[in-house]
Amino acid sequence: MTSPIEHRGHDDRHETLLILDFGSQYTQLIARRVRENRVYSEVHPPDLSADAIRRMAPKGIVLSGGPDSVYDDDAPQVDPAVLELGVPVLGICYGMHLLAHHLGGEVKPADRREYGRAEIAIDGDCRLFAGLAAHETVWMSHGDHIETPPPGFAAVASTSNAPVVAMEDTARGLYAIQFHPEVSHTVSGGAILRNFLHEVCGFAGDWLMASFLDEAVADIRARVGDRRIVCALSGGVDSSVMSALVERAVGDQLTAIFVDTGLLRQGEARQVETSLRDGLGLPIVTVDASERFLAGLDGVDDPERKRRIIGGLFIEVFEEQAREIGADATFLAQGTLYPDVIESTSVKGPSAVIKSHHNVGGLPERLGFELVEPLRFLFKDEVRQLGRELGIPEDLIRRHPFPGPGLAVRILGPVSGERVRILQQADAIFIDELRESGRYDQVSQAGVVLLPVKTVGVMGDQRTYEQAVALRAVETEDFMTADWSRLPSELLARVSNRIVNEVQGVNRVVFDITSKPPGTIEWE
Repeated sequence: MTSPIEHRGHDDRHETLLILDFGSQYTQLIARRVRENRVYSEVHPPDLSADAIRRMAPKGIVLSGGPDSVYDDDAPQVDPAVLELGVPVLGICYGMHLLAHHLGGEVKPADRREYGRAEIAIDGDCRLFAGLAAHETVWMSHGDHIETPPPGFAAVASTSNAPVVAMEDTARGLYAIQFHPEVSHTVSGGAILRNFLHEVCGFAGDWLMASFLDEAVADIRARVGDRRIVCALSGGVDSSVMSALVERAVGDQLTAIFVDTGLLRQGEARQVETSLRDGLGLPIVTVDASERFLAGLDGVDDPERKRRIIGGLFIEVFEEQAREIGADATFLAQGTLYPDVIESTSVKGPSAVIKSHHNVGGLPERLGFELVEPLRFLFKDEVRQLGRELGIPEDLIRRHPFPGPGLAVRILGPVSGERVRILQQADAIFIDELRESGRYDQVSQAGVVLLPVKTVGVMGDQRTYEQAVALRAVETEDFMTADWSRLPSELLARVSNRIVNEVQGVNRVVFDITSKPPGTIEWE
């Protein structure tokens, strides 16, 4: 099967670490940790052939973890020829089992599974463990273990439960560990990855965002030539950085179409125009379609139907504006990020749909554009770094993520102009107080949810029966998991007091203390 993740195309501009993804929940985290060491990394499906990898010329390969057992009939496997390329390989958890399985070792179900923290004993010298203590705290997540290492491998670490939790074959440059170095719970995980990258693979560690900017500009210019390109500008960090990058590459050949759905945060439409049109000189066409979107959502309370309606209306409005630009606009730029690309593939087929992604919907196919996705190999924090290189104002760069369908999915139940007004005002107060307290940048994402219930209250010695809202604030590194923010009670009290007193129609404020999982960051 051909990899559905389009490769950038190898050249001499940067060294690459290749990660083959066998379904681990931590695969994206591996890529992020590698890039933190200024090493460029790419994630690909596990069935990538040795010939394809040889053409990509990686300087190192990581085999990720995964939920399967290597001896099962339908377990994903690695092309055995990959292990004969002469490129250093690090197998992590399931990746370790693959090395043993393909090279003559023995993998068996463990008598006792290991999940969570464990202590390993490092036995002898190992390049992966250079500079580490004799005993280290690591994070385990496995039900199988290595009974017998393959010929040529030496066992270099163990636990009380498993005789082989790390092994190496230095002659062939093959290394394997049972635990996860990419998670923060593995105390010296960063040092282990650095040892593999720099001591084993010999990476220079010179990949910089400024270099990516130069490469991306050159790539866009070469592809677009003298033709016109349009982009959908939502006002969020991703689309703003994408638009500024494309404008850097092709100048006035770009037209950014900003559709005001009426579902944005308070004052957001004006802020986008001020920051990007007036501040950076981006050519923006603004379309006020708020009444059209509110009419389309009238009486709709199902969250997936809301998303489909908003996506469909957005396509209609964008299509109308694109036609006005002219037939010479042949490219569409989109702010897809690397997590979206990685999550669109799965070792076991399409992942279960939790909610529709706002970048999914066939926009390029319907409009007949060639798709340009200059951010498709970047993570969120890297997009922010790129934005700074492009000179985008810091207040826009540091903005929290915002759902593509806007406030429609933070209004539980039907959407109306009045309910949008209530939520905009409450949200503005919450964000304002976070900024005033100096905690805005400590929180990864925050917002207010308008609940589909009314509650009894007392205001001015009179009974009230009005709306309730929920405050949501989370902290996360990768948005795959998140913990609720421990905001001070004094701050929450100020937010609650202001919302109840200043937002007509609200008489109760609650605070969401659910982590992800089991909850999602957004309520819909």
